[in-house]
Amino acid sequence: MADSLLFNPRTYDPAHFDPETRRLLRATVDWFEERGKRRLIEDYRTRAWLADFLAFAAKEQLFATFLTPASAAGGHPGKRWDTARIAALNEILGFYGLDYWYAWQVTILGLGPVWQSGNAAARARAAELLSQGEVFAFGLSEKTHGADIYSTDMLLEPDGEGGFRATGSKYYIGNGNAAGLVSVFGRRTDVEGPEGYVFFAADSRHPAYHLVKNVVDSSKYVSEFRLEGYPVRAEDVLHTGRAAFDAALNTVNVGKFNLCTASIGICEHAMYEAVTHAHTRVLYGRPVTAFPHVRRELTDAYVRLVGMKAFSDRAVDYFRSAGPDDRRYLLFNPMTKMKVTTEGEKVVDLMWDVIAAKGFEKDTYFAQAAAEIRSLPKLEGTVHVNLALILKFMRNHLLDPVAYEPVPARPDAADDGFLFRQGPARGLGSIRFHDWRPAFDAYAHVPNVGRFREQADALCAFVATAAPDEEQSRDLDQLLAVGQLFALVVHGQLILEQAALRGLDEDVLDELFAVLVRDFSGYAVELHGKDSATAEQQRWALDAVRRPVVDAARSERVWQRVEALSGAYEMTP
Repeated sequence: MADSLLFNPRTYDPAHFDPETRRLLRATVDWFEERGKRRLIEDYRTRAWLADFLAFAAKEQLFATFLTPASAAGGHPGKRWDTARIAALNEILGFYGLDYWYAWQVTILGLGPVWQSGNAAARARAAELLSQGEVFAFGLSEKTHGADIYSTDMLLEPDGEGGFRATGSKYYIGNGNAAGLVSVFGRRTDVEGPEGYVFFAADSRHPAYHLVKNVVDSSKYVSEFRLEGYPVRAEDVLHTGRAAFDAALNTVNVGKFNLCTASIGICEHAMYEAVTHAHTRVLYGRPVTAFPHVRRELTDAYVRLVGMKAFSDRAVDYFRSAGPDDRRYLLFNPMTKMKVTTEGEKVVDLMWDVIAAKGFEKDTYFAQAAAEIRSLPKLEGTVHVNLALILKFMRNHLLDPVAYEPVPARPDAADDGFLFRQGPARGLGSIRFHDWRPAFDAYAHVPNVGRFREQADALCAFVATAAPDEEQSRDLDQLLAVGQLFALVVHGQLILEQAALRGLDEDVLDELFAVLVRDFSGYAVELHGKDSATAEQQRWALDAVRRPVVDAARSERVWQRVEALSGAYEMTP
């Protein structure tokens, strides 16, 4: 039986999208299914470059249609930057293999500085390259400095004719082997400080562009490259000064949103394999799924996955509805990157505990899922970096809401042009949020939603009366524990908003919030044990621990949904 909450290629019909979007999404699914599981796994094991997939994408104009904003589309009716359908494709590509998603993801990053630029020639060039099926790259990080863009060693020396000669290396740059356009961040040698920053467009086929190596052992081509006197003409310059700095951060804002739905796709494919294996394997005369601990682990994995999807789907709506006066997406975005991807790790680990040695076998998708799910929390800023970022919003979100018009579901065929007009990357502390409580009030009758609400209210009291003082604020270890508690409240809020829009089964919702109650209690105990926690904070932490509301009949009903996944999907051989 197909589960309406999970992606299943056998029954997939994205009817909420326009006809051309449906066609492209379905064509992508069909391409992978026709290719088959054996070929998919063999390409992964042999680290084959993705030429066949990119040829398919070029033939169908997949990247060109999904990644050309309307402002650069030349009136083409199907081309737009539509976060809802981008998220759908993320999920599909993650479902079949993160290598495919990665080539698409770093193309998105490479396009970010271009679509934010006022350079009409560069924008036209990018649109044409997309229509030719080219991929793109984002030349930001460096071997010595990582993504510390204050310290870039990509140097642009004026050539005396209005242009520059760029020399320096970049490291960990996806698609650096094949990109028709690489957006490269550097600084001028003749201008000090932020005004010297430059974003420019380079071509990986130019003689002054030297590909050093692939720094990972993978089909993903994560390159090191070096420019030696690369000629940067005026028409190659995308941004200068502080605008170049803002373009870097705003591009990451756009790109890191994609990690959550890729993680969801990985977990969905792995779950079909894991449940099918466990349910058909007999130990001591009983199916593995007859054991209570197995049922609990698979049920926890399932409801966590449903929560990942609900949060991410709702975050899409805020991303698409953003504007100069509504920047709430700047909280929900690092949440998708940090919280959803770490939930993905938990989902895979829970299933792996059940299927054990099967998870290592070379003819399974699960073996690559177990490896690749680890990468997503570590891309586009670590979990710690994104946790520290969301802490900037905690007091305003929890304690000082303001009125906003409700944000509707946003599957509509609109161009999300604001993402390339985000403006200066500052002022996060001034962003305000709508009241999080009504989302919980609507489901107060669901026992574990009510139990979790007690913990969320307790966190508000903590922030108001026992928050870290100035000295403790320098203890990032303690702050991150507080950040995990705050993240859970935001996670629960958007799940409940999406549940109200979609009519999510309340048994599943109750079982999910039982898991979130346990998570909150766990992080509270962790905070209690921190070296710098005060006596007041330690008392608060233990008082915030709650036991989920147990309902055996509810758990059994949710288990039946999980059990029904056995045999519901297996990839074409």
